[in-house]
Amino acid sequence: MKPGNNRRGIIVGIFIFLGLAIFIIAVLTLGTQHKTFEKAISVKAIFDNVNGLQKGNNIWYAGVKVGTIKKVMLTGNSLVEVTMNIEEHSSKFIRKDALAKISSDGLIGNKIIVIYGGTPQYPTIQPGDELKIEKLLNTEELMKTLSKNNDNLLEITNGFKIVSQRMADGKGTIGKLLTDETLINNLDATIVTLRRSSANLEKFSTSMAGYTAQLHTKGTLANDLVSDTIIFNRLRATVTQLQNVSETSTNIVNDLKKASNTLNAGMADKTVPIGMMLNDQQAASNIKVTLQNLRSGTQKLDEDLEAVQHNFLLRGFFKKKAKKEKADSLKLQ
Repeated sequence: MKPGNNRRGIIVGIFIFLGLAIFIIAVLTLGTQHKTFEKAISVKAIFDNVNGLQKGNNIWYAGVKVGTIKKVMLTGNSLVEVTMNIEEHSSKFIRKDALAKISSDGLIGNKIIVIYGGTPQYPTIQPGDELKIEKLLNTEELMKTLSKNNDNLLEITNGFKIVSQRMADGKGTIGKLLTDETLINNLDATIVTLRRSSANLEKFSTSMAGYTAQLHTKGTLANDLVSDTIIFNRLRATVTQLQNVSETSTNIVNDLKKASNTLNAGMADKTVPIGMMLNDQQAASNIKVTLQNLRSGTQKLDEDLEAVQHNFLLRGFFKKKAKKEKADSLKLQ
């Protein structure tokens, strides 16, 4: 064999060896990245929409990559069953009540599944378990929601624009507060009045505090009124007596009012003697003449009695009577 042919074969063998080495290294590297050669358990989750999730995408738990997507398959009722390979040594940290959701690796990166939650009271996941999912809005629904929010924000902005314009024009209460000096002055005066009222209220509170302190000071009238049951009972009895007196006074006033009404009615009635005396002039004149006659008759009777006393037949009787009266008077002295 020629030496040139041997050399060429050696070179070709070296390149083949290098290619196999590179291939093996690449396979090992990719297998390490996708955790192909590690032991894993299969669990599943059923989604309404996977939003472009594909086989081989990553699975994350608590910020750590724990597996890859094994299979994405459509099932009945327009549902998507996703089979996940979870590393065996990582599965012992994931609980059966954990939730799964579809997310993105960055803003515009590949779709991934994020597992989160779970409580220590639940056991760890086992092969064949089904994880509960969190339903998320897809991009289209998210854009619709953002569009509605933008419309609402535009309406709110227009409303603020109208309100600010009315305020600038001095319309409404706030606008008047900003532009009307008279209203501002009145508001200042009101605030001053409120401050005075507050100061008076503070003084009143201080006075009430002093009065309350007196209530707790023994020997004072206020303390006696609050704590001494005897004084309280006496005050109650006094109030009851005053109430009775008030009721009696009311009855007396009512009786006097009735008597006054009766007297007024009698004075106005000519058939009653007092009314006749007040209203009938002829009767009044007759009564006056009668009184004059009685006066003159009484005077004549006195003169006759004086004459009888000086009569010799009755003089002894009157002397005895005078002596007896004098003796009685001395006995009384």
